[in-house]
Amino acid sequence: MATGFENQGLIDKLPKEGVHCYPANEGQIKNRRIITVILMVAFAALAVVFLVMQNKQFIAAGACAVGLIISLLVFIQTFMIAKYRVAVDYNEKKLVLRYRFSLIEIPFDCLDSRDGEADQAEQMLENATGKADATQYLVLDNVFDEACYQTSTRDLASKEDFDQLKSEAFAIADAYGARNAEGAIKPNTDPKHNKDIGPTDLKDVDIDAIVDEVTEEHKAGK
Repeated sequence: MATGFENQGLIDKLPKEGVHCYPANEGQIKNRRIITVILMVAFAALAVVFLVMQNKQFIAAGACAVGLIISLLVFIQTFMIAKYRVAVDYNEKKLVLRYRFSLIEIPFDCLDSRDGEADQAEQMLENATGKADATQYLVLDNVFDEACYQTSTRDLASKEDFDQLKSEAFAIADAYGARNAEGAIKPNTDPKHNKDIGPTDLKDVDIDAIVDEVTEEHKAGK
């Protein structure tokens, strides 16, 4: 989809073919596999116990079966993100993200990229552990879609991979200029919206709301 804001000179400098894959953090993958294997064994054992009891608990066994299936799906997903979590496809001119079990494609001529930031829960956690500057974030945005996606140095295999992805995404966004299109959805640049949270700000933050939000995200399988 041509927007009229393409810079042909910058486009010519981009690779003409090839796919650059960025796998997920190895530690993140191992942790998920260990946790999901433990959960699968626990759910399977509980389901059996509920079914062999004299007063069989079919509802409880069903709940365990659901937990087992969810754990199995997350376990399977670890092998998918080990191959790549984000890929830059110069053959098809698109950026591809793995999100849960979906493949999200952002064509180059729809892509904007910018530095991201931790959400409130992540900022609070990093401030509490003294690692407020340890994690870097990158927003990968389809400017013609309400949703945008964020990855970080914690998500990818290495800091070098993150830096390379960031360099490529910025170069593509600058070359295709989708952010300047008339129909592009502009990011929220309100300073109040982007305000960092420090230890002295915690009294002004609705902790319960943040916890509820994070809990709901995890229930949804984020």
